[in-house]
Amino acid sequence: MKDYEESIARLLGEWGPFQRLIYIVLSLNYVQHGYTSLSMVFVGDTPPHHCRVPSLNSSYGGLGYNLSIPTEELKGETILSRCRRYTEQEDFGSVYSNDTEGCVDGWVFSKDRYVSTIVTEWNLVCDDAWKAPFTLSVFFFGVLVGSFCSGILSDRYGRKIILITAKVLQVVLSFILAFSNSWEMFCVVYFGLAVMTTSSSGAIFVLGSEILIQSARESFGILGYGLGHATGYAILPLFAYFIRDRMLLQIGLSLVGFLYIPLFWFIPESPRWLITQGRLQEAEAIIRAAAKRNGITPPEEIFQQEESEHKPSSQDKYTWLDLLKTSNMRNITVVNIIIWISISLAYYGLSFNTSNLDGDPYLNCLISAATEFVAYAFVWFIAHYAPRRFVLPFTLLLGGALMLLIQLVPDGLSGLIITLAMMGRLVVTGAYAFVYVFYAELLPTVVRNMGLGVSSMAARIGSASAPHVAHIGTYNKTLPFILMGTISLFSGGLSLLLPETKGENLPELISHVKPLQCYCHKARSGDRNSLGGDVQLRNDDELTPTRGPEDAVVKF
Repeated sequence: MKDYEESIARLLGEWGPFQRLIYIVLSLNYVQHGYTSLSMVFVGDTPPHHCRVPSLNSSYGGLGYNLSIPTEELKGETILSRCRRYTEQEDFGSVYSNDTEGCVDGWVFSKDRYVSTIVTEWNLVCDDAWKAPFTLSVFFFGVLVGSFCSGILSDRYGRKIILITAKVLQVVLSFILAFSNSWEMFCVVYFGLAVMTTSSSGAIFVLGSEILIQSARESFGILGYGLGHATGYAILPLFAYFIRDRMLLQIGLSLVGFLYIPLFWFIPESPRWLITQGRLQEAEAIIRAAAKRNGITPPEEIFQQEESEHKPSSQDKYTWLDLLKTSNMRNITVVNIIIWISISLAYYGLSFNTSNLDGDPYLNCLISAATEFVAYAFVWFIAHYAPRRFVLPFTLLLGGALMLLIQLVPDGLSGLIITLAMMGRLVVTGAYAFVYVFYAELLPTVVRNMGLGVSSMAARIGSASAPHVAHIGTYNKTLPFILMGTISLFSGGLSLLLPETKGENLPELISHVKPLQCYCHKARSGDRNSLGGDVQLRNDDELTPTRGPEDAVVKF
């Protein structure tokens, strides 16, 4: 349906009341994604703790603990050991030997900041300290599964039904998560919540991309998604500040999900998807309703279906292997996978490392959320004027440099460390938003959805590793920044190889994909198509006519 977008623009306009309503409603749905994906900043935080000594008062600290527990140094500060205590000599009452043992009677956790977290509930410290960051890895493995499944299901059953189903299950699983009575149960439910969160997010993105057109679609892809996500992120520290109990915090965040139920009535199915399914009457009804909301009288007959003489063949079907079939496509795919992993690691690593920064974690998290508003607005603005090959390398290289500068700041200047961390997060967030737009322009139409899906799944390698990188910050606060900064610099340099796409038509066929900038030789006849857009080279010696997936030609 190559004339669909042009015809819709003529009929409905580009930015009428209908488009504004869809833009706002879909953007609001991203708010829940913001606080759900980052709630572990507080829910999974580890407060100060030390071994419990039954013969002493159970309150945190106290003079007696100085005699019964050895000390250790953490971030330049001398504290009571978190995992060892002196062995009590049975024949001498409360007299302790120089020998040490583990916390056989459990731990005492400080309640200065939290009433409870999953760490304090299930003692996820010392030998079990790996479980807290692993919980986040479980979430991101769920995100990976959701990225894979949601596209397949929405292509088969429709975007709206997947969105509503995933949203409802997201609220249900959020409540179940709050009442989890073991770490194992928490992980299983958290995995399911990640699948539903990603499925709803993917359906929202596809709906916005297919209903909105031209500049409205570009704005939605950067600002709509970004500002919605940032709003959810900003809500999180406000809830967490007033609700210090893990269970009550998750119940409070779950209740927000009920506010989305009325929004379902304003979200239509994608007319593009309905047309590909041959459901022209349903698509026409949606467009007529949109025209009415925009104050436009539609023609009596919107769609005309003509029989196509072409029958789809197996050669018209594309698979994930087509992302690696030609040298140009393979190079673009591999480079982007590396870049997506790096950006995801840096973005989530900086987010989860917030609690390791000096200062108030609630204020740090709120400032971190505020940087996202600036980042999305900034990248949306410069994307209109600067070349693509400038925007992505600039944000990654600048973000990496800012993170590496942190190791040079003296420990006493905590304010400067926080400032550099937040500035680094700002530009990395901009890169995270922009890479979706850039990669969509690099990919040909015939494999664009698959390419985005593969890159999104690859990004989960970075996000699943991020909690463990942030966990290193509990022992050495500069090492996470060194790791993330180095990786950002590497990916920023790698992004310089990508070709320019600004102001150019989207590639339609695999043969239209540009080579990396380091390849200066003339494209082989098998890599470039010089015969126009009606044929595609599927191999070195065969020309195959190409058609769209539908059997009917839709006209307005």
